[in-house]
Amino acid sequence: MKNYQYILFDLDGTLVASAESVRVSIAHAMEALSLPCPDLSDYSMYVGPPLEDTFRGMCAVPEPLILEAMELYRDYFDEVGQQYSALFDGVTDMLESLRKKGKRLAICTSKNEPVAERVAQVMGLAPYFDAICGSTLDGTRRAKADIIPYAIKRLGCTDDSEALMIGDTDFDARGALLAGVDFLGVTYGYGTVESMRVCGAVGFADSPKVIADML
Repeated sequence: MKNYQYILFDLDGTLVASAESVRVSIAHAMEALSLPCPDLSDYSMYVGPPLEDTFRGMCAVPEPLILEAMELYRDYFDEVGQQYSALFDGVTDMLESLRKKGKRLAICTSKNEPVAERVAQVMGLAPYFDAICGSTLDGTRRAKADIIPYAIKRLGCTDDSEALMIGDTDFDARGALLAGVDFLGVTYGYGTVESMRVCGAVGFADSPKVIADML
């Protein structure tokens, strides 16, 4: 593994076990809008993609109601859903190890950036990161391919070959590929190894401890 100096972490499924939080918050938004809720038993279908895409596609929310659905989701996530989240075992030790090695770290998530900042604070992650980077409400930055270059710039990285994106789904892997950044997949999240491998993952880790050891 190369000696990467700038490490970008996906949030849901990589640092935080949040699938149940996402599920109950989507279900709440659909109920509040009096719309039928799709089968949410397969976390991989909606943990990873931009929330807007989930409501528009999987949930078939009519276009005029997309923004309202997202607002309902975020309000419920903040007030109720967040309690279902927890850090994956070993995340704190991993982050401490990487900081001691002098790595610069960023959260790089499709969540709206203020929401990501709140999650990082609640979960005790914020002190470990030099930047917390997410999507914008106006849609100018929404997909991982947009957020990764933004995060790299926030970290002060001027050579993309020194940056590594770490995530658990092909959305993360594809975003890294499009952004021209190496990708390391984690196998304990919500995606599949094969879907990340075909997007050019340089390796896989089955725990946060393994990530620390590899880097």
